[in-house]
Amino acid sequence: MITKNKIIEAQKKWGDGIVKIGTLINDESACTEFATSFINNLYDFKNSEVLFKPTKASREQFRPKIEMALSYFIGGVNSYCKEDDGFAMKPWVEVEFENSGFIFEENRALAMGNYFFKDTDGNRLKVEYTFGYKLSSEELVIDLHHSSLPYNS
Repeated sequence: MITKNKIIEAQKKWGDGIVKIGTLINDESACTEFATSFINNLYDFKNSEVLFKPTKASREQFRPKIEMALSYFIGGVNSYCKEDDGFAMKPWVEVEFENSGFIFEENRALAMGNYFFKDTDGNRLKVEYTFGYKLSSEELVIDLHHSSLPYNS
């Protein structure tokens, strides 16, 4: 069964992984290896469709393939999606989740709220998110990831 604590643990792993990717900015091989492992462990691309709409994607907004998720997180000259400059490569030093609410079902859950990304200068980027989680081999994996910047009139 999925619990609030399991989701909070999964969110911490996700945030810590984003920070770790950025620390590997000067080692392309290690960065790619870790980011690939991060995606394989936290998302369910291996077993099912993942609905992935990352924050700063405008031309290729929806990323249903693992290669597209990797491109978004690490970017680079050989990015799968040309608009990607590597969201995790800022680098971020902290990711903090502020959950607005949860919906629980037997083997699925949704979480929605804001998460905040702190950079090396102490600036914080506020992002709205919705994540869908499901159990796979007793571990939570993400099969829905939608995030966007707050509306600004």
